[in-house]
Amino acid sequence: MHLLAAQPGGFVEEEGIIDLGQDPAKVVILAAADTSLAMLATAAEQLGSELPSIRLANWSHLLKPAAFDLYEHKVLEQAELVMVSLLGGASYWNYGFERLQAWQQAKPNRQLILVPGDDAQDPQLTQASSCKAASCQLVWQYLRQGGVSNGINLLRYLTQELNQGVPTSLALKAKQPQWQPPAELPQALIYQPGVAQASFMDWQKQAIAQGLKHAPVVALLFYRSHLQSGNTRMFDGLMASLVSQGMNPIALAVTSLKDPQALALVNHTLKQSNSKLVLSSLGFASNKVDAPSLSSSPTHFKLPIEGDIPVLQLVLSSTTQEAWREHKQGLRSRDIAMQVVLPEMDGHVLTRAISFKSMGYYSKLCQIDLMGYELEPERAQFVARLAKGYCSLGNKANNDKRIALILANYPTKDGRIGNGVGLDTPQSAINVLHAMQNAGYAVDTIPENGNGLIEALLESVTNNPNTLHHLPCWQSLEAAVYTKHFSKLPRSCQDAVLQRWGGPEQDPKYRQGRIMLAGLRLGETFVGIQPARGYNLDLTANYHDPDLVPPHSYLAFYFWLRHVYEVDALVHLGKHGNLEWLPGKGVALSDECWPDIALGPMPHFYPFIVNDPGEGAQAKRRAQGVIIDHLMPPMARAETYGELADLETLVDELYQATGLDTGRELWLREQIVATLASSHLKQELGLTANTTESEMLAELDTYLCDIKEAQIRNGLHILGQLPEVDELSETLVALLRLPRGEANEERGILHNLALDLGLSEYDPLATKVSPWLGAKPQLLAQQNNAVWRSTMDTRERLESLALSLVNEYLLSEKNNDINALEKILPRTSQQLHYTKNTILVALEDSAVRETQALIQGLAGQAVEPGPSGAPTRGRLDTLPTGRNFFSLDNRSVPSAAAWALGQRSAQALIEKHLQEHGDYPTQLGLSVWGTATMRTGGDDIAQAFALMGIKPIWAIGSQRVTDFEIIPAMQLGRPRVDVTLRVSGFFRDAFPNVMKLYDAAVQALASFDEPGLGDQNGNTIRQNVARRKAELEAQGVSSGDAQRQASYRVYGSKPGAYGAGLQGLIDERCWAERADLADAYLNWGGYAYGNQTGDGVAAHDDFKHRLSQLEAVVQNQDNREHDLLDSDDYYQFQGGMTNAVTSFSGQAPAVYHSDHSNPSVPKIRTLSEELNRVLRSRVLNPKWISAMQRHGYKGAFEMAASVDYLFAYDATTDLIADYQYEQVSDALIFETGNQEFMRNNNPAALEEMAERMLEACQRGMWHEPGEHQKALQDLLLDLDQQKETAS
Repeated sequence: MHLLAAQPGGFVEEEGIIDLGQDPAKVVILAAADTSLAMLATAAEQLGSELPSIRLANWSHLLKPAAFDLYEHKVLEQAELVMVSLLGGASYWNYGFERLQAWQQAKPNRQLILVPGDDAQDPQLTQASSCKAASCQLVWQYLRQGGVSNGINLLRYLTQELNQGVPTSLALKAKQPQWQPPAELPQALIYQPGVAQASFMDWQKQAIAQGLKHAPVVALLFYRSHLQSGNTRMFDGLMASLVSQGMNPIALAVTSLKDPQALALVNHTLKQSNSKLVLSSLGFASNKVDAPSLSSSPTHFKLPIEGDIPVLQLVLSSTTQEAWREHKQGLRSRDIAMQVVLPEMDGHVLTRAISFKSMGYYSKLCQIDLMGYELEPERAQFVARLAKGYCSLGNKANNDKRIALILANYPTKDGRIGNGVGLDTPQSAINVLHAMQNAGYAVDTIPENGNGLIEALLESVTNNPNTLHHLPCWQSLEAAVYTKHFSKLPRSCQDAVLQRWGGPEQDPKYRQGRIMLAGLRLGETFVGIQPARGYNLDLTANYHDPDLVPPHSYLAFYFWLRHVYEVDALVHLGKHGNLEWLPGKGVALSDECWPDIALGPMPHFYPFIVNDPGEGAQAKRRAQGVIIDHLMPPMARAETYGELADLETLVDELYQATGLDTGRELWLREQIVATLASSHLKQELGLTANTTESEMLAELDTYLCDIKEAQIRNGLHILGQLPEVDELSETLVALLRLPRGEANEERGILHNLALDLGLSEYDPLATKVSPWLGAKPQLLAQQNNAVWRSTMDTRERLESLALSLVNEYLLSEKNNDINALEKILPRTSQQLHYTKNTILVALEDSAVRETQALIQGLAGQAVEPGPSGAPTRGRLDTLPTGRNFFSLDNRSVPSAAAWALGQRSAQALIEKHLQEHGDYPTQLGLSVWGTATMRTGGDDIAQAFALMGIKPIWAIGSQRVTDFEIIPAMQLGRPRVDVTLRVSGFFRDAFPNVMKLYDAAVQALASFDEPGLGDQNGNTIRQNVARRKAELEAQGVSSGDAQRQASYRVYGSKPGAYGAGLQGLIDERCWAERADLADAYLNWGGYAYGNQTGDGVAAHDDFKHRLSQLEAVVQNQDNREHDLLDSDDYYQFQGGMTNAVTSFSGQAPAVYHSDHSNPSVPKIRTLSEELNRVLRSRVLNPKWISAMQRHGYKGAFEMAASVDYLFAYDATTDLIADYQYEQVSDALIFETGNQEFMRNNNPAALEEMAERMLEACQRGMWHEPGEHQKALQDLLLDLDQQKETAS
């Protein structure tokens, strides 16, 4: 049985094995905090010969087992006392924790003291120590209180008290000064440079002396340990920067905001000083937030800082400035967790890294390089100017402020202004403008509605190159003024722009010595169209330039806003614009990063859909964005329509007629077969001449039920509004559908109804269709007059009943009493009470908060934090919206819940492949996105691990993933699957630790001797790596390099760049054949990531080889609040990989789409099945088309986007059939009512759709368009004539 034991992976994220170069000593102290080490070194040097030999070391350098083993051999072997301050507990350093105990027990008279490295007691560490609990407590208190005096007494205590009666060399000479108990220091105290212990009065006197008595007060928080170790130079410099910007800083050194005493002192001082803003360098979070999981309860988070004061988060980087400058990532994984992710949970606004570690001095006595922190003056000035901007928002009257409201625009077409996923962006802008006007902002002549706003914008120049030189321009920037600001950029950035784009006079938006800007002023408030990124100007860049620098007109737009119009804050409206995706570091940006160059130190607010934490986090981390999250669009069941509804009726009638009326039975069969053919469902169902009638009916039944029950968007969200009653009722049912626990309010509403009606054995969310043999309660029977014959008919009746109950008891003006249901529907009535009093209240609160929070932010106030995720996936904790959402601790990926789903999904995928192809999958490619990882806790990574046979290991008592173990193939019961990841740029930035974990797992498998089966039957990863290594060695590559290249399995965008490379090619129609798309996908994604030092490395040949070996491509989707035809990411990643595999291998791979919207039952479909499903359930559905028509211009925009993505999927996968092009054209372009709607609301979008369909004809993708091609040409001519007439 030992053969089946899991193999530990031994993963440690840190790179390399470090030899600290120390000699042996009797006393060894290990800590992770540089401040503690500096304090102890100073104490030891003051004691001098009073101490036995002593060594200090940072145990983070010993995390790798080999590094610790070396240190144990060279230093610890002769030590008699080891003390460790273990930040994060035993789970953070399992190997060291276990080996140190073994070290202590190996020889007599050895002492081991383990204490927490923070303020939380840890009994596990006390128990593992060799001394008494009281001694551990005392040692811990010395370190927590800190300061050199306590350090001296700690060292005396260790060498005096703990060795009494022990015949060791630690025994000290007689008559030495005795140790004293820890001296308690204030938990929080005011810090003033040059003042021993400053008082509030000292601070007031200094403010008067500096002429800052009436200046806005900015509080600076830092850890007390910095003060105690004399490590305050970077704070002195930052305070000087604040003073130079006209602010009055008050610095507070604190133990932790988790300490009630310290927090009370901080809040008292903030109130006493009338602080307007807080700058915090503290790590961790006061709000404890678990990994994403099901939740029935809306949430509210108490902010530690009272008084709605915004908190700007500082970063004190744990690397040197040189390493930061060179590293595109920006921060190490631990810094991301402690100084970015966790502070976000308290609503902090991320700024920049203001200081970096530098060599302080070398302690000969302790044999350690002691690190200090050096201020980066330019970054400190950036933070000071940002702080000034926030103070200005709080001090200025609203009527005196200028605010810019920016609408994204890509593709850069006039029919696609106002990108905002799930959002009616133009109408939301109108609501924001009214809210601003009501708050006293200088906003005039607000258009009547969203359409009116777009029409006003289209009267002047936009990003449309065809209208740049004949439409008027309402604002522009003089080229000389632009050049003045441009000349202040770093020289390397100026050169990059000039080399790529030439001078500003060569920009297409240059006219008569000025650079034109798109937008209009409504009073003092500017509404602008975000400029184009540049790929529309240089089409070749779409192939090979993922880090294209922005053109002059892009920079001019933001320079004008900042320096000429001098706005006080920017609002980018809706997911998402392009600013936060400009090239540069992933986090902790420098002055050479393009988001920093464009936006500068500007307060920045960003209404953003709540279900997209990843792309929202990008704005938070790269553009100091404050998210104002908003609800997802209204959701509804798709239902059946047209020929689908006809077929459903025919099948029901056939079952009724069977055995009763032979003639009618025969006629119905003929009608079903004919309708299957005319609707092309026969093709979609894969029916052949060999399909029996019973198989055909079963397949048809399942398909119709799947379409009917599909969740689709039933409109768009509008900021500050709830949907109308009909849409709201269906949305409420969608929110309540998924079970979130076992309590009545947590159970799915269909499950509660089933239990109340005596159908306890029925699972209403089961997807299998079978005859209904259970009871037929009267309450369900009266829901409709259709035949009740299958399990899905039961579900439909439950859905109908749920909807009617929600309408009648929650949304009706009659205010019906829910208690009337208590006897017949006890569980459901309890859930309805909860929904009315909690969920509906949270939704109503959302409508208020979504605009109110923006107004509060613009007034210089804090915006409450909240979790992010898909509400309809059981994440009701994301309510209410209108909050500054956060994500998850990057160290918790994959979570235990994600691992459970990943295992189920992996098994379902393997079964699907076996069913489709008769064999196990061996090599597949998986796209992994940062935003999905944040929503789910890591479903995708968990699925990949499960396929490979790797299990994550979590720290005991913690959600952190610390290692992995290899599951033997015998235990798996199948061969391993070799999984290659193509990660998104944001995933690379947010989860470097996960990439390293995954790479470490691959390396472990590449050298793993499969017990029992042999490699040929189990370990495909080892086989593939060995085979590729031999090929590379035969080409002259060294053995080490060949091993590394052969085992790359994580690929992504070029460091500092984002995207998959296909969007620009598709949008601008600048590709000739599918091979061009494959080359672009390869060029943009051919950078390997993993455990190697530094950023990703160019590995295009290796990526090409991996792609050529894949037999399957997989994309996961974790919720139904969107689908693969309303986002360009799906076709770019899934379609892009599919096309690349086809091009490089010569044959099309199997392509799967995993539906994880119900975590308990993942559903695997082929991509063709999923595309068919989305087309039938949404794109062709009159219910969706009607919903889009309610939203005017933006609704038409959404239709055009779906056509674009349909075309792009066909360009990359060749899966769209002629009849589907025909059906979509007929429904969206040629149907009289919809064409009239498009002409009236967004004729540019109608033109774009017609052009796209005509392109499909011309490229031969729509093989036989027949009369449709001429009809498209005629339509385009007609639209062109209309434009000429209008002009």
